[in-house]
Amino acid sequence: MTASPLLALDIGGTSMRAALVEDGRVTGRREARTPKPSTPEAVLGAALDLAAPLAPAARAVGVACAGAVARGHVTATAPHTFPGWTAIALEQRLTDGLGLPCSALNDARAAAWGEFREGAGRGTSEFMFVTVSTGVGAGLVLGGRLHLAANGLDAELGFVSVPALWQRGEEVPPLGPLGPLEFETSGTALGARARALGFADARALCDAAEAGTAAAEAEYARSAALIAWKIADVAALLGVTRVALGGSVGLRAGYLTRVRALLAHFPERYRPEVVHAKLGADAGLVGAALWAGQAAGRT
Repeated sequence: MTASPLLALDIGGTSMRAALVEDGRVTGRREARTPKPSTPEAVLGAALDLAAPLAPAARAVGVACAGAVARGHVTATAPHTFPGWTAIALEQRLTDGLGLPCSALNDARAAAWGEFREGAGRGTSEFMFVTVSTGVGAGLVLGGRLHLAANGLDAELGFVSVPALWQRGEEVPPLGPLGPLEFETSGTALGARARALGFADARALCDAAEAGTAAAEAEYARSAALIAWKIADVAALLGVTRVALGGSVGLRAGYLTRVRALLAHFPERYRPEVVHAKLGADAGLVGAALWAGQAAGRT
């Protein structure tokens, strides 16, 4: 007998998606805008409304959510986006509301698990997924197991420090001002640089760089260089052998080309294979569903 589908929820700052997942494939989906302001009660109410029509067909629910996720509770790492999210009992609230066992993961970790099981990470044991989009997020699989720290702050690649150009912080000789990686490399950061240079947005800047515009290329290449640097750091620390890039910036062919070229400046042992993610926007849904199925005892 075929097992019932798994229900997945992806809760993001802009939109929320619900889907049924069978054998690692999305078979049905619903989508809605994330309420503003994105308070816990507003978001949880909207998530339950979105998922409820799919719940009768499912045997468990997996949720991918932005923020630090630990022991079923979520705390916002960007409180301006998710105000009031401090140790919110996400798993219990969804279990109570949907009548299904629930397992929660940070959205980037869920995408990493989805790509490892069904996408670009297959055939590896040390794998990292990196999304370069509005922000920069990551998830790690080590020894074939999803790495999850007890405090929910594992693999926060976007918040490691790099020399800052636009965000000024405390000066630390000899590096100078430092800032979070995502403040320097993300689509949001590229959008700020684009407007300063007279481009409409991050996409226009990336298009111009790939067309050979020198000023745009300098910013585009800097973003790729900082990502390449941190990929090399993770390879040196943890022995990661393959990295999949996702997100609106990370999935651009020109961005992947630049990351690979800049990574070539590092010693060979610190140069993992870098590829594009295969599951696209569904990686988080697939990963959350598979995680819930594993937690329920049937994968």
